[in-house]
Amino acid sequence: MSQQPARICILGGGFGGLYTALRLSQLPWESEKPEIVLIDRSDRFLFSPLLYELLTGELQTWEIAPPFVELLASTGIRFCQGEAAEIDIYEQRVRLQDGIEIPYDRLVLALGGETPLDMVPGASSYAFPFRTLADAYRMEERLRLLEASTADKIRVAIVGGGYSGVELACKLADRLGERGRFRLVELSDQILRTSPEFNREAATKALEKRGIWLDLETKVESIEPNAIALEYKNQVDIIPVDIVVWTIGTRVAPIVRSLPLKQNQRGQLTATSTLQVIDRPEIFALGDLAECRDAAEQQVPGTAQAAVQQADYAAWNIWASLTHRPLLPFRYQNLGEMMTLGIDSATLTGLGIKLEGPLAAIARRLAYLYRLPTLDHQIKVGINWITRPFLQGLEES
Repeated sequence: MSQQPARICILGGGFGGLYTALRLSQLPWESEKPEIVLIDRSDRFLFSPLLYELLTGELQTWEIAPPFVELLASTGIRFCQGEAAEIDIYEQRVRLQDGIEIPYDRLVLALGGETPLDMVPGASSYAFPFRTLADAYRMEERLRLLEASTADKIRVAIVGGGYSGVELACKLADRLGERGRFRLVELSDQILRTSPEFNREAATKALEKRGIWLDLETKVESIEPNAIALEYKNQVDIIPVDIVVWTIGTRVAPIVRSLPLKQNQRGQLTATSTLQVIDRPEIFALGDLAECRDAAEQQVPGTAQAAVQQADYAAWNIWASLTHRPLLPFRYQNLGEMMTLGIDSATLTGLGIKLEGPLAAIARRLAYLYRLPTLDHQIKVGINWITRPFLQGLEES
């Protein structure tokens, strides 16, 4: 009687989940290849660092958000669009909201994070998050309505002076041009607190060049349909706005927080250096929902770069655990940081390189092209990027 192949269930199709699945499909399975099931609520993978380019029309949806079915064709990986309703870690099965049950021998939790919009009154009703493709579409619809209006100025408040807030501010300022009136609201005394000084200085110059007002050491008190209340030095001002963009915070999905597993105060699962959950070695956790220290005891950041690296190790360690080989402790390598600072402008630091401006924008685009999930998609997108300027020139002539 032949033994049933191992069943690997991967929850979440972001950088951690999709890249783990793809790597698993490439490993040298000696006997029967395991059943690999990838589950995500969306039908598309999102290359989130390029989401800003949708708002400026620099890139198209298919380039940064290819369908999972297309990416997984010929890999043997089964894709299941759905959302987990229950994870039974004792029976080792996942039940989806539509009732489908998926048993597993190995489980990868890579659900990413959610944007918390209940931090101040009115945020959940009136603020626009910017994390998903649906968020980008919703913001695009609002921007088009504002651009089509007779209003002389379009007033935008962006909450959060981290990477997402700064990148959005520059992109939106380039899109709206003279009509845009921007303010970037940050609780601390500087933007990009964790960024290298070179990037922070380049970002500050980019914001100043676009006339974006910085509200530092400022707290959001509340958000209303056409206004935002800001507190600065114990004084509250009501500022009229047309759109508020919320970029602060990451929250672990409720289904993960409900699991009877060791968690920190933020609800992140505690993972070992081999990316396995404490006391449940058959469960691997990576990305935003995991608190992990690598082999050198350094805290692993919740970035796309880290998730891609974790995916490689998670796949290897799942393979090793199923083929009776030693597991490898994760070693995080900080490859540097890249930020877009408007149309055809960026900053890049890392591996001894410091760049800003158009050259950095090209380097950033090429680095992300290399990071796209499959060779087929890299080729399609690369050809499109090369030929687009010529095609646009023909259309204009």
